[in-house]
Amino acid sequence: MPSEKTSPPARRLRAHPHLYEINTWVWLESLSAKHRRNLTLAEVPDAEWDALARLGFDIIWLMGVWQRSPESRRVMMMETSNFAGYSQALPGWTPADVVGSPYAVRQYVPDPRIGTWDSLDRAREKLRERGMALFLDFVGNHTAPDHTWVREHPEFYVQLPLEECEKNPNTFFPADTQQGGCFIALGKDPYFPSWKDVVQLNYFHPGMRAAMIAELREIARHCDGVRCDMAMLQLTDIFANVWGRFMGGAARPQKEFWEEAHAAVPGLILLAEAYWGTESRLLDLGFSFVYDKELYDAVRDARVGDVRGRLGAGFDYNSRLARFVENHDEPRRASTIGDDRLPAAGTLMGTLPGLRFYQQGEIEGYKNRVSIMLRAAADEPPDPVSTGFFQKILQITNRADFHSQQWGLLEVVSEGDGSSQNLIVYEWRSEKSWNLVAVNLTGNASQGRVRLGDRISPSQDYVFHDELNDARYPRSGKELHETGLFVRLEGSQAHIFDITPA
Repeated sequence: MPSEKTSPPARRLRAHPHLYEINTWVWLESLSAKHRRNLTLAEVPDAEWDALARLGFDIIWLMGVWQRSPESRRVMMMETSNFAGYSQALPGWTPADVVGSPYAVRQYVPDPRIGTWDSLDRAREKLRERGMALFLDFVGNHTAPDHTWVREHPEFYVQLPLEECEKNPNTFFPADTQQGGCFIALGKDPYFPSWKDVVQLNYFHPGMRAAMIAELREIARHCDGVRCDMAMLQLTDIFANVWGRFMGGAARPQKEFWEEAHAAVPGLILLAEAYWGTESRLLDLGFSFVYDKELYDAVRDARVGDVRGRLGAGFDYNSRLARFVENHDEPRRASTIGDDRLPAAGTLMGTLPGLRFYQQGEIEGYKNRVSIMLRAAADEPPDPVSTGFFQKILQITNRADFHSQQWGLLEVVSEGDGSSQNLIVYEWRSEKSWNLVAVNLTGNASQGRVRLGDRISPSQDYVFHDELNDARYPRSGKELHETGLFVRLEGSQAHIFDITPA
């Protein structure tokens, strides 16, 4: 049973918070090996929480704490196409290493390997003492096929007619329920085949919606926020587009599910995994932050114009986007954006407004993508280039300068060769500080003049201290005011200037 005593809420998040995602099962296995005893969440040494606090994280997302599904695990063990990925993530793996997906939730209680409700509450208290918030998962689209609702409330799921199952045999789960046998749809999104280890919830069913909100209320008693898996799939029009033909005469809900959920737990911070241009809609429905996959793709592919267009959407909107160079759904940063490109890409993502999202192993520059299906990951040596870079970025961006309410893009004009379009430059300003960030996402040397206008007094000289590269540049206020700041960056390089009067 859940504990009656829960921790008080963590401190209010600062603007533009830093989040760290932990694969909880893999982390506990690693810590257990390190300390030579089996550790649950309640037994994680204080030094581990202290290390995260010293890096300046505001949020710890403990990914994958909920009870996993034996049936889901059985199904995925039959999928031999997964074996190559397992071997890459954990060479020499055995069936015992496959624990099933954290997104095939059998029950919203902590998995026994993770601990108990009390373990979770104690971990939250440890984080709160260090000024950090706890995020957990909420998987709204589907459940495991052995969830108790399948047997007790099959009406909570999308049920398929026999002819559909005959036509598409890889889209259903044959369920034995208290009302008899039926065919329940496997979970899916519109653009990929069905997920074979989960079953699809019916968002036209008011009882199911009420039950999911009750689950969310219980989760909210033990954390400060939730990362909502594939949150756009619960939007009424998207759900209807995928499943509407199987709804019969069921009425469409009058309100969006997320509107009802936010009203039910208004103090819970909601982070949406979201795609397909649904970000604004989800923000309007109560989410605090949404994934910025569009920016990630543009940075990965060095599409500077698309990056600039995304950032031109304005400060308020940008402040509610989650920025990352990797997460568990994407390849490792080191395998897609090499160390040669890290100064520009890492600086951009680490200094923009919004939620700054880091993943376990990212700082160390690990190349091996961890499988969410496995209990452990292969050991890797840390990459000193990556470690040094991220430690410096986190140290710089943990200052109040990068959590202020004054941010904006700056105009860069040509310096004769047309390469100025490759530069993205923006500033963070407050009454006490002024910082300017310049990045070149392309592989070519680029230059331009940054218009600073009335920010500069022509009678005052200035020092531009590049904290990223530990260099200082004295500049004349007259030149800066009249022609702007000259910036030249080699390919994939960046500046982070702290600007002060000379």
